[in-house]
Amino acid sequence: MGAVRCGEGGASGRLAMGEALTIRVRRERGYVIVAVAGEIDIATVTGLRKRFFGLTASGRPLIADLDQVSFIDSAGLGALVGVAKRAGQYGGSLHVVCGRRQVRQVFGLTGLDRQILLARTLAEALESLAATRENPASGQRRPGPQAPVPGGED
Repeated sequence: MGAVRCGEGGASGRLAMGEALTIRVRRERGYVIVAVAGEIDIATVTGLRKRFFGLTASGRPLIADLDQVSFIDSAGLGALVGVAKRAGQYGGSLHVVCGRRQVRQVFGLTGLDRQILLARTLAEALESLAATRENPASGQRRPGPQAPVPGGED
């Protein structure tokens, strides 16, 4: 498991805007879990985006565990939408775990809960992933555009 800290933590250890974001990656058989802790904002989103984009090329499903994220702003939401689109282009997907009411509410208010696969727990995300593998026609939402079909343009 690799961990990356974006930004600097203060002496109090409190994660304030732009101070720190911890990203831990765990590669499992068939999928990747990315556990994020802290605040996702304009000051930390670049490191988050780079880390996720580097993982999308494998085509494996990504599970973003946001249970330890206390705040996410529009820059963070935009980054997750970009990750979902990029994952889809490589044949993968993005599943987001977020049990915190405040963070889930942001997804609902923006309509992103209809574009990004959300789960309340990691176990729920893994069940959803297993179900879509067993039955690909089960209605899994594929965020973002699919890769263009050669010669398929009108």
